[in-house]
Amino acid sequence: MPNFQHSVEINASRETLFDLTQNYDLRLSWDPFLKEASLVGDSSAAVGARAWCVARNGLGMETEYVSFKRPEVAAVKMTRGPVFFRSFAGSWRFDEVGANRTRVTFRYNFSTRPGWVGFFIGPVLQSVLSTENRRRLEALKKSVEATAAPV
Repeated sequence: MPNFQHSVEINASRETLFDLTQNYDLRLSWDPFLKEASLVGDSSAAVGARAWCVARNGLGMETEYVSFKRPEVAAVKMTRGPVFFRSFAGSWRFDEVGANRTRVTFRYNFSTRPGWVGFFIGPVLQSVLSTENRRRLEALKKSVEATAAPV
């Protein structure tokens, strides 16, 4: 099961970054990977809430929050998604590293179906998702640090 993570340090509080990354009304303002992001139903981000996200390539995935501990961590698991994923999970972690400075870590793990396909498609998916993971973190950093006043 491929498992990988990337981190970036951002000049902002963990509360600000947690709230921004988990706000689906603001997600598309900074996230270059997605073209659609919303919570399912009349819910707010919390354990048990579901979200629907569509990547720019058109692939969509529904996830359910399995952890939501503001401002430290939020984690989701796939409930519905592309047929080649058997499982998929991701998490955001926010660690204070200084005054108004936070290390944001984005982690993914997934398995493919059928299992033998993972031997071929797993490394390709890991490479693509790893690249996108880095791009998303850098876009978050750029968006937050471009604001006039630190939060």
